[in-house]
Amino acid sequence: MSKSSRTWLRRHVTDPYVHRARLEGYRSRAAYKLLEIDARDRLLRPGFCVVDLGAAPGSWSQVAASKVGPAGRVLALDLLPLAPLAGVETIQGDFREQAIVDALSDLLQDRQLDLVLSDLAPNLSGVAVSDQARMMHLAECVLEFAAAHLKPGGDLLVKVFEGAGMAELRRAMREVFSKIEVRKPDSSRRESAEMYLLARARRA
Repeated sequence: MSKSSRTWLRRHVTDPYVHRARLEGYRSRAAYKLLEIDARDRLLRPGFCVVDLGAAPGSWSQVAASKVGPAGRVLALDLLPLAPLAGVETIQGDFREQAIVDALSDLLQDRQLDLVLSDLAPNLSGVAVSDQARMMHLAECVLEFAAAHLKPGGDLLVKVFEGAGMAELRRAMREVFSKIEVRKPDSSRRESAEMYLLARARRA
């Protein structure tokens, strides 16, 4: 086992959020990032229609389904197969492909979304410049998706990495949304460059 793998394993087994996720039945510690943000910003409400992009293993979809309740809908999209979750409809594939967008539209039956969630990140190469560029490209694709499918007044929560391209992305988001805020939940590891952009109130 490499030194980096040993470091990751040691951090993982001592992580309080990992232990808490196991006890509370969440599929990953990432659930607490969304729970923290939702507690502050009230993104998820009963009856909402939500899409979770890059949903696997499913912890954000779990949180969303519990918040929107039986009157709401949660649709989870990922390249990877997602084991069934109560209250969650799944689509396997790339949300940037037209066939997947068509499948989503069939499920929605012309209903617009209240909220788009994305905890997506690229497979990291370890080359910072390349990884940052790929992350920004993913976030731009998520923004395009949200602009196409959110109802007026709808919101977007998307993961980004702090670094090059952030100013340009935020400018693009301001053209679509009324307000852009930055969130770094306590459950996001301090050494991580990840943060979340919360875009509120899609413009009509």
